Amino acid sequence: MAEPDHFTQILFQKMQLVNPGIGDFELFEFQYGLENLVPRDGWETIVLKPVSEIESQINSHDFYESIQLKPKIYGKLVIDKQVEFMTQMLLTGIVKDYYPLEWINHHFFFDLRSFYFFHRTNYYNQVIESWLGGKPFRSFNKNQDKLRQLVAVGYKAFKEANVEIDCLFIDLLKKVINQNHRPFLIGIAGPTGAGKTEIVSRLQDEFAEIGLNFTSLEIDHFLTDRDEREAKGIDSLGKEALHFELFIQSLMELRKGNKITIPQYDFINATSSHSLDGSLKPGCSLGEVSPADLIFIEGNFPFLYPEVAKLIDLKVIYLTDDEIRLKRKWRRDIDYRKKYDLVYFINRYFREQFLMAEAAYIPQMQTCDLLVDTSKAEIWITPDLKRNVEI
Repeated sequence: MAEPDHFTQILFQKMQLVNPGIGDFELFEFQYGLENLVPRDGWETIVLKPVSEIESQINSHDFYESIQLKPKIYGKLVIDKQVEFMTQMLLTGIVKDYYPLEWINHHFFFDLRSFYFFHRTNYYNQVIESWLGGKPFRSFNKNQDKLRQLVAVGYKAFKEANVEIDCLFIDLLKKVINQNHRPFLIGIAGPTGAGKTEIVSRLQDEFAEIGLNFTSLEIDHFLTDRDEREAKGIDSLGKEALHFELFIQSLMELRKGNKITIPQYDFINATSSHSLDGSLKPGCSLGEVSPADLIFIEGNFPFLYPEVAKLIDLKVIYLTDDEIRLKRKWRRDIDYRKKYDLVYFINRYFREQFLMAEAAYIPQMQTCDLLVDTSKAEIWITPDLKRNVEI
């Protein structure tokens, strides 16, 4: 442990069993990635926690809520010390054979771009599986597995990996919609980067070909300013994070077949066109949504609340594992949009995946009609919906 080069060589070999993408690195490139992680007084100073303590920590709300999004040292934004220590500890434990690689891979994934470990969120529980019939409706080859050793993932590769499961999903929706009234509201929930916006766009194209007109209502346009949300903390995500009454009113008017105006959210600057009181800010403009046969509502939690859920005809979860979504967000939000500061992005992703799963996605999975899990390559549906689509 006192010999840095020897430590790095051992770690380089073992980490290829954690993430095969490490095998595409040269040793000196791997060393570059470790430079920002080397403890000030050397790797031998890292004290290893027992696995039971780590498991308790990574399943604790208090742990994630304590992660700082914008910690600074001498005025410079830095990685939260707990995020940094978790990776230093796991790397040290791998070299010392203290943490089994099987245990590491079960609870964590190693991101090639940031060079940090992130907790693997488990989105399933017995309640969800029972609600959705106890087993998947259909399963396919897990084509996303080939994406795990990439540094970043663009939509083209993501789409190709999901071809089979997306085709079945589209066919199932066609069967459901053909049996129902107009307008028909479809809520599509899922974590950021899961592919919701893209699949809605594809669905719209598919339904246009069979003569149905459509529109979409993106719940993110009803978000309040990011600074205001962060000032309230992660627990404010939900009604308090939205212009909620405006959202309810919009859904009710669309169900009546009326044209509506909605807030506009600036995704680059993370600001809303509306003040917290629901009034339009000076110099900002409204969006418009026209009535249609099909109305897609997509976002992080479109049917989390009963007031909204009762207005939606079909509730869908479109899910992708945290590891793949992070690779998508590197490409989309950092490379293309240049939306976040790099350090802030890492702190935020580490902090929010578990908390958002507990607060928004898992509760919606317990009430959804249809679940599309692109990473597991499975579609789950409720017994009632299964009876309808198999008629």
